[in-house]
Amino acid sequence: MSLQLQEIEVAFGSQVILKNISVEIPRGEVFVIMGPSGQGKTTLLKTMAGLITPRNGKVFINEQDWSTLGSNERFETLKKLGMLFQKNALFDSLTCGENIAFPLRETTELSPQEIQTKVDVFLEAVGITHAKTLYPDEISGGMQKRLGIARALALNPEIIFYDDPTAGLDPITSRKIVDLILDLQKQNNSTVVAITNDMNRAYQLAHRMALVVDQELVITGTPEETKRHKDPRVQQFIRGALTGPLTEAVVTEN
Repeated sequence: MSLQLQEIEVAFGSQVILKNISVEIPRGEVFVIMGPSGQGKTTLLKTMAGLITPRNGKVFINEQDWSTLGSNERFETLKKLGMLFQKNALFDSLTCGENIAFPLRETTELSPQEIQTKVDVFLEAVGITHAKTLYPDEISGGMQKRLGIARALALNPEIIFYDDPTAGLDPITSRKIVDLILDLQKQNNSTVVAITNDMNRAYQLAHRMALVVDQELVITGTPEETKRHKDPRVQQFIRGALTGPLTEAVVTEN
């Protein structure tokens, strides 16, 4: 599925968060969003996913305007989207297997056996088959991230939104998570939109990149084009991201 934003403006009350945002993301592209904290990256991601309604402008999914979809059309479109939230948003009271089964049970007519088969397939795809009967607080941070990815992919989405998929992970685990995201993206030719401020992982992940800053979206191009981008805000951000102190706790994966 393709994604297009036309002159988007998002505001909460009188506070404008984003303005004049226009971008086209074709099917199969991995588009990485970066930017300083508090600039509206997650707000932009949720607007793309139809979770936030912009004050002005239009969001198109496969050339369909979100705002013109009826409730049934909107529900069917949402089933084609997957999202990994920043804190994974796992259900603590459900096992790993049950976390993946939940969206399948709620939005499909699959039989219990068919659901369990899919659960096993996705647990294997992210490498945590052994954790099926464990609860989220019984597995490591890296494994929780893998579980979140498996649940986001459970409905075979055509567009997947990742909100900071490597936050809080050590460099080795972070690289493995990005490798996993790319492997799954290639298998399904899915469209990926991801937020990250880890520049090494951003360069590893992206086909194309953009910076959210001063309420704008500055499209910086491929990783190589981004490194050479002449906007001083882009260069300042990259320098800070590559040389600044670590702000996330390091979590190792078992």
